[in-house]
Amino acid sequence: MHPVPMHPVPIHPVLPAELVDVLVVGAGPAGCSAAISAAERGAQVLLLERQRMPRYKVCGGGLIGLSLAALPSDFRVPTCAEVHRVTITTRLRRSHTKESPTVLFPTVMRDEFDAALAGVEVRDGVSVLSVEQQDDSLQVQTSHGPVRARVVIGADGSASRFARYVGVRYRQVDLGLEAEVAVPPSVADEWAGRALLDFGSQPGGYAWVFPKGHRLTVGAIAARGDSQVQRHYLARVLAECGLSRYPTERTGGHLTRCRAPNSPLGRGRVLLAGDAAGLLEPWTREGISFALRSGRLAGAAGASICVAGQAADRAIADYAAGIATGMGAEMQVGQRALAAYERRPAAFPLALTRTAIGWRSFERLCRGQATLAGAGAHPLVHGTLSLLSH
Repeated sequence: MHPVPMHPVPIHPVLPAELVDVLVVGAGPAGCSAAISAAERGAQVLLLERQRMPRYKVCGGGLIGLSLAALPSDFRVPTCAEVHRVTITTRLRRSHTKESPTVLFPTVMRDEFDAALAGVEVRDGVSVLSVEQQDDSLQVQTSHGPVRARVVIGADGSASRFARYVGVRYRQVDLGLEAEVAVPPSVADEWAGRALLDFGSQPGGYAWVFPKGHRLTVGAIAARGDSQVQRHYLARVLAECGLSRYPTERTGGHLTRCRAPNSPLGRGRVLLAGDAAGLLEPWTREGISFALRSGRLAGAAGASICVAGQAADRAIADYAAGIATGMGAEMQVGQRALAAYERRPAAFPLALTRTAIGWRSFERLCRGQATLAGAGAHPLVHGTLSLLSH
């Protein structure tokens, strides 16, 4: 399916030298969501992207229910495949396949998804060089000249320039590696509707194979350390799945950074969203739903400053409170789940494959019928995580 450009809010072109209400930097899910949210509330928005769109992005590309719920109501997902079966392995052995009667999650290519999501004008190929706080605005120097903005939303990824400006602190840094493998029709049919998750091969890490039509996305993520060990793990996954014989269209890697508790989400008139803020689930490292949801909140906060006249410090405080009660609570449970998984890695695939509550919880989390925060509040889950992490 080809991406469908969305233009829910008309945006008039803005010359970079003019003063804009909200400047959003980064045209991934967080930035696009922030730009749409701010524009819907009457703010004049300019969206900048360092790379040329559409651009490839290392990402598993699975959209869980929380991601789908955070998309604009008229957005058509450029779906590559729909997953309803999952093969779960432990150290690439002891394979069990579980099936769901309905779709667990669709998969997308991020270049198509991000390009379709951009609902405002995007100025791509523009790099941010510096930012300077002025009395009631910010002066942002770019590779194409200066831009003045009343508010800046930094959604420029895990290596964010604005994260450094704000002073984000991290408690967890992981390395993700990925390969896009072109497969013949017979192999594509074998993987149609089926994903693979491997647990226990690396401390705190896991690997995946996601179907995407005529290609498979194969990836692995674990705590940053010896990159050669991580590459070897990815190569083992490819070999054990019989995929190393097929051509690799793309390979890539990136670092994901998970914020420390009470890490700032803004400074002055700069707000952060998505990976730039260190917002992702610590155990699975799922970040798209966090990007979409935080982007929408950040866009609303930016508009409240420019359109509603709310004080910037109050808007940032409200934004931080919104993050804390929702995504922050999910991250706390994710941190506990990661600690338990690191201590008892074999327990998790067993819970998914051998217990009804484990598989049902996985299904509900995939479909967005439950959150980690809600699951963590269940007495049985709470007690199990506490037991496994000690």
